[in-house]
Amino acid sequence: MRPLETAPAPRRGNPDAVIDCAVYASGARRVEPGRPRQLPYQEAARLARRRRNAFVWLGLYEPDRPTMADVAEVFGLHDLVAEQAAGGGHRPGVETVGEVTRLVLRTARYVEHDRLTDTSEVVETGDITVLIGPWFAITVRHGPVGPLRQVRQELEERPEVLRHGPWAVAYAVGSRLVDNYLDVAGHVERDLERLEEESFAAVRNTEIAHIYQLKREMVEFKRAVLPLAEPLSRLLDSQLPPAVLRPYLVDVRGRLSRAVDRVAGFDDLLNSILQARLAQISIDQNDDMRKIAAWAAIAAVPTVIAGVYGMNFAVIPGLNSPYGFSGAVGAMIVIGGGLYWRLKRTGWL
Repeated sequence: MRPLETAPAPRRGNPDAVIDCAVYASGARRVEPGRPRQLPYQEAARLARRRRNAFVWLGLYEPDRPTMADVAEVFGLHDLVAEQAAGGGHRPGVETVGEVTRLVLRTARYVEHDRLTDTSEVVETGDITVLIGPWFAITVRHGPVGPLRQVRQELEERPEVLRHGPWAVAYAVGSRLVDNYLDVAGHVERDLERLEEESFAAVRNTEIAHIYQLKREMVEFKRAVLPLAEPLSRLLDSQLPPAVLRPYLVDVRGRLSRAVDRVAGFDDLLNSILQARLAQISIDQNDDMRKIAAWAAIAAVPTVIAGVYGMNFAVIPGLNSPYGFSGAVGAMIVIGGGLYWRLKRTGWL
């Protein structure tokens, strides 16, 4: 007899959204004997509350609303904060609700490509929400860009920064994303240089659609970089980050300013290339029109002569001459050749 199949137990949310979760104290990750390195966030929250100067770093990737609702219940988050963190595509910003500060950052990654086309994807973006509380830091990532595993590893190797609590996580995430902005800007700059060379080459093969495509990609990159300057300045003006971390955040703001300047410069350069390419297209069209007009003028000569001698009149000069046909053809050749020489000399042909 075939055994009865038991239905799987229903799961609350998507626990696979948890990338990593650990308790940190005194600048080090705490791993209890006999317990796994990655803790369930419910257990990590209990341990952090019992230990002085300890905090939880919970990393999530695209959690659904039931999962975020459970996280909000464990960590005491406002329902609106949890709902906003569950959705992606937010604009960079910072806001404080109760004791929790919500920091939204946009991620960016350069997409490698052999050459620029009218459908090339140059910059891929996502977003990261960092929820900073008195005893926890929750990072919620959306999109394929911006994994934080390496950020966590690097921060664990810097106990002098990590010991300053949840705001150290916010600094580490922001620092990595700004470094990514500068890295993407370097790659994009090389694309722009190559596009500029192709646009001003003797044999131009750059389509104007390629320039528009890169301009669209730069709009997406600007939306990730430029809006972050204002919330970062407001964050430094507030009393939220610890004083010991302010020099680190000031350094992040300085690097962000360099990224903003470079992106703004890219936009100006793209506009210059686009205007130059439009001017080249206009000049090429004018050259084509001059050539068409020149050949039309040359073709008008035999047309007029043949039209005159093709009229149905009895008396036309040279009509009955034995040299009439030769004279008419000769006149066509001489006048047409003279026009061709003159138009060639003036640059119309």
